[in-house]
Amino acid sequence: MPLRDNTADHAAADRTFQVDLRGLVDLLSHHLYSSPRVYLRELMQNAVDALTARHAVEPHGAFGIRLYADGSIVRVEDDGVGLTEADVHTFLATIGRSSKRAEQVAEQRADFIGQFGIGLLSCFLVADEIHVLSRSARTPDAPAVEWRGRGDGSYTVRTLPASARPRPGTTVTLTPRADAGEWTRPAQVHSLALHFGSLLRHPVTFDDGTGGPGAPVNPEPAPWSRTYPTPGARSRALAAYGEEVFGFTPLDTIELDLPAVGLKGIACVLPETVPAGRRHGHRVHVKGMLLSEQAEEILPEWAFFVRCVVDAESLRPTASRESLYEDDTLAAVRDALAERLRAWIARAAASDPDLLGRFLQAHHLAVKSLAVHDDEILRMLLPWLPFETTDGHTTLDEFARTHRTVLVTSSVEEFRQVAAIASAAGLGVVNGGYTYDRELVHRLPEIRPEAAVADLDPATLTAHLDPVDRETELAAAAYLARARDALAVFDCDVALRTFQPASAPALLVDSREARHERTRSQLAREQEGGVWGDILGALRQEAPRAQLILNQLNPLVRTAVTIDEPELARTSAEALYGQAAMLSRRPLRPAESSLINRSFLDLLAHALRKDS
Repeated sequence: MPLRDNTADHAAADRTFQVDLRGLVDLLSHHLYSSPRVYLRELMQNAVDALTARHAVEPHGAFGIRLYADGSIVRVEDDGVGLTEADVHTFLATIGRSSKRAEQVAEQRADFIGQFGIGLLSCFLVADEIHVLSRSARTPDAPAVEWRGRGDGSYTVRTLPASARPRPGTTVTLTPRADAGEWTRPAQVHSLALHFGSLLRHPVTFDDGTGGPGAPVNPEPAPWSRTYPTPGARSRALAAYGEEVFGFTPLDTIELDLPAVGLKGIACVLPETVPAGRRHGHRVHVKGMLLSEQAEEILPEWAFFVRCVVDAESLRPTASRESLYEDDTLAAVRDALAERLRAWIARAAASDPDLLGRFLQAHHLAVKSLAVHDDEILRMLLPWLPFETTDGHTTLDEFARTHRTVLVTSSVEEFRQVAAIASAAGLGVVNGGYTYDRELVHRLPEIRPEAAVADLDPATLTAHLDPVDRETELAAAAYLARARDALAVFDCDVALRTFQPASAPALLVDSREARHERTRSQLAREQEGGVWGDILGALRQEAPRAQLILNQLNPLVRTAVTIDEPELARTSAEALYGQAAMLSRRPLRPAESSLINRSFLDLLAHALRKDS
């Protein structure tokens, strides 16, 4: 889609599409590029590609890039391969065509950052006119060529004497619009140059027009490419760079090196816990040029405990050159980097228990998510991972040493219901309600074959509670019958046992699944009638019932079971149920909240009547 040449023959028979360049620039600014600031990156990328092509012609030449901004103009000058007049007509006057697609460099395509020929249009985000002055290094004594493109879609081309540009290369000059000052002030141009080009392999300088020497933008190579006197000095330098880039002191730094794709960099281990699944953006450079600060796709989802900065040769940018194209190469890189993270965890487990401990303290959830799907990590780290148990927060390895059978709950709620009583009864119970925990606990026998793991069943717990003697049970029979009648609305049975601690008056044994099943059956029965109602009613009778277990060792319970007054017995049973429900820390149903309020008021009224 050529732009309109003022010198073109308008009588030509061939027709071409007409381009509304202002509309196209608006499209780029709102849908392709994230910000007008990319104009400088595009100019720098074009300059880097031109230098790459120049080095192919003159491998030993010393070439660079010079930036200039004084508030009135922005200029980017390079010592690259330059353009002939034919190149200008072919590449600058046609939207979508790139000089990097020329036949003479087709085989070297991978050496170039840019893959699309629309980068120069990004300059129209900040200027109404683009001035290009170029001289080719391929042709001896080549003349200089001037190209001026304007925002209305027109352009002019002139051939100038070689003296107009004594050396080969290209200079692009922009005169910023008044509304683009935010992106073209000298300080901002310098900042953008540092931001995008700090790792470029060609020397880049910046001049603000004050008369001083140009300031180097990239005075040193990337920190992982430098030499250091000792491994410790290298480690400290990489950590300092990670802190400079990300703003936190890494718990550790992991060097990343994939020679097959020319990737080098570091992964910085976050020193604090991050929510599971929160993915951090990573800083990705391609051939030294910053591509993105939010490239999530470079690492797998489970690696949310690190942030990395890498520079790669063979990764493919998208059209906006602000993210990575999802292809087989990126998938292979992601898998290889994941393997590097696994290897780091393995080394820490084998040789640095202090580092491993600090890492697991902060990121045990990330490791658990990895261990679920990675047998190697499971074998290495499952014994080290912390879990909530009836012995407190401890590792499975320590817990399995003191409990022959490891019981695991299906929910946090279930664990909280039984933890105190199970601990007093000598049962070893692990809270399996957190993400990944139940599945990992069940895999413990793969690491410790002598360990037995089972889901905690209410019957298992009640079997460890001591029964009361026959005389005590007979004496309490009337109270227990009234209590069962009072709590029938909650599908709750009532039993009398003895268990520790004696301070606990009652234990409510129930599960979320059982409650859901009872609720479902009840709703179905209410909505259906006839034969189907009878069938569903029978199924409902088979649904698991809750169980309120009263503790005969508790003084309050011993007093309650002697109550003869029917209403007071009923109220006390409701109060005991409500207190046990609250201790379970599960959400209370409206009927349970109402019962707790009513039983409290009834007991208060009874106490007041008695006192009077």
